[in-house]
Amino acid sequence: MKAGSLLELYVSELRDLYSAESQLLKALPTAAEAVGSSKLALAILAHHEQTKGHVARLELIFGRLNEKPTGASCKAMQGLIREAEEIAGAQGQDEVRDAGIIVAAQKIEHYEIAGYGSACAFAKHLERFEDIELLRATLNEEKDADKLLSDLAEVSINVDAAHEDAR
Repeated sequence: MKAGSLLELYVSELRDLYSAESQLLKALPTAAEAVGSSKLALAILAHHEQTKGHVARLELIFGRLNEKPTGASCKAMQGLIREAEEIAGAQGQDEVRDAGIIVAAQKIEHYEIAGYGSACAFAKHLERFEDIELLRATLNEEKDADKLLSDLAEVSINVDAAHEDAR
């Protein structure tokens, strides 16, 4: 990681996000297969499609910067995905496991929200206004995904998990 200037820090953050999104592209289809709820599976698969767009936006920004997106490996995302895989592989009721998968997915969304929010702030101070538009679009999609997960949890997944406990 380079942090000798705000531009270097910006590029490092973008590389971290690119690595995180690339890891998610591989992990999301497996997560969708692991859930019991068809609504949750559809939400995960829809986010997988959005994630392809996130990667494309980052690649566009890297092209404008004349930088390569590779070179960093997001260790935080590796850990978050590993945690999600542990939950997905847990023995027990589907409804309860789905509630756990939502928790893991929201941790991932919050990590991405923090990263994209910081990247937007850096882009603003670097006067990279075209980048801001792309980064904000992704940031908004990440926030929407987090809200959808909350809604699914509150309306059905957690309710179903609680009913399983009552049985």
